[in-house]
Amino acid sequence: MKTYLVGGAVRDQLLDLPITERDWVVVGSSPEEMLAAGYRRADSEFPVFLHPETGEEYALARTEVKSGSGYKGFQVEYGPHITLEQDLLRRDLTINAMAISESGDFIDVCGGRDDLDNGKLRHITNAFTEDPVRLLRIARFAAKLGCWGFRVAHETNALMKT
Repeated sequence: MKTYLVGGAVRDQLLDLPITERDWVVVGSSPEEMLAAGYRRADSEFPVFLHPETGEEYALARTEVKSGSGYKGFQVEYGPHITLEQDLLRRDLTINAMAISESGDFIDVCGGRDDLDNGKLRHITNAFTEDPVRLLRIARFAAKLGCWGFRVAHETNALMKT
């Protein structure tokens, strides 16, 4: 079992912003192994567990495929065979698809660091538009990070209009 700090905590750390919450991805584990290690199941429809001491969320690496309408219409696959890269590729924006390993290694499979350096809010795949909540999230990030010069990437803006 390997754990990785992911998402907003990594982004905010690189931007020297306060980290308000830490999300972790667990690779190579199962729900049974998480429970046996003392984690508690979070009140979530996804395979998310609460750390026995810190209460932070640890989610099993997963993939998501659109299978119905609305923001809940997704088929989720998880388990020891899902890789960190697969989990990162399901995320909304490149700047939210970075990870740091337990040993401090930085993982960036989507170019999030370059987009941070260039002030870009860029989607990862065209599946971005399958979840209407993601469109609201990008508006929130544009408002939050706009004061530092962040702008929605042209191709992401075009995709949002479709």
